[in-house]
Amino acid sequence: MFSLFLTADPGTTEESVSAAKGFVDSIVTFLGGNLVPIAMKILGALLILIIGCFITRKIARGIEKGKLFPKMNNTLRLFLKHVVAVVLYIAIAVAIISVLGFNVSALSAAIASAGLAIGLALQGGLSNIAGGVMLVIFKPFEVGDYVEGAGVGGTVVDIGLFYTTLTTPDNKKVVVPNGTISNSAVTNYSAHDTRRIDFDFSISYNADIATAKKVLLACAKSDERILDDPKPQTMVISHGDSSIGIRLRVWVKNSDYWDVNFLILELVKINFDKNGIEIPYPQLDVHLAK
Repeated sequence: MFSLFLTADPGTTEESVSAAKGFVDSIVTFLGGNLVPIAMKILGALLILIIGCFITRKIARGIEKGKLFPKMNNTLRLFLKHVVAVVLYIAIAVAIISVLGFNVSALSAAIASAGLAIGLALQGGLSNIAGGVMLVIFKPFEVGDYVEGAGVGGTVVDIGLFYTTLTTPDNKKVVVPNGTISNSAVTNYSAHDTRRIDFDFSISYNADIATAKKVLLACAKSDERILDDPKPQTMVISHGDSSIGIRLRVWVKNSDYWDVNFLILELVKINFDKNGIEIPYPQLDVHLAK
């Protein structure tokens, strides 16, 4: 019995070794014929992704900083940056798909066939892109302008591919779809270098109108930021129930608007008090018939 286990058949051993060798050779052949090419494709795709993203960021940053198009205005540069970035990222995706061995033409056909459905689903997005193009072409405002439109107001920070970003005076970030703001009435407070400020005050019926006008003009002349051309003006604008309405009209540089506004309000109150000009409270005279 023990001799059966100890005695090996030479033919059987050779067949086992041959079978094992054949199995190993098949694995090596599979790895050499399939795994290595797949690994090379994956490596190539990773290289395209890394290099492509690096180049895209460089180009986008160069456009934004004005290195590539130094004569282009800031608004158009920022919009162009977004457009170029999107196009380059799409090109990178197509290149990666091609390197991995997928049929790009078949993929393009599939995308084209789904384009109608995608377009219907993304009508808002497409209208925002069209709105962004309109904003860049017709320039109702540019980056850095203070505007009011679509129910919001703020300084324009960026005009992107889909959205326009504003910063409010109290430092809030507001993002408005391009399609919405391009179809709205927009007030651009930064379109001109100068702005007019109208100050409306109320004085008592007992006050001297000429004196009140002199005080208002003196307050205007005391601030060098108020322009001499056009000259400051004063006028009576109303006869109210309890007071006479009087207006001071001045012109200032756009950047000085709010500082002058707050200062004049303070100066007028101080100088009215000094000259005995009363700013009356609302009052009602009642006459009783005997």
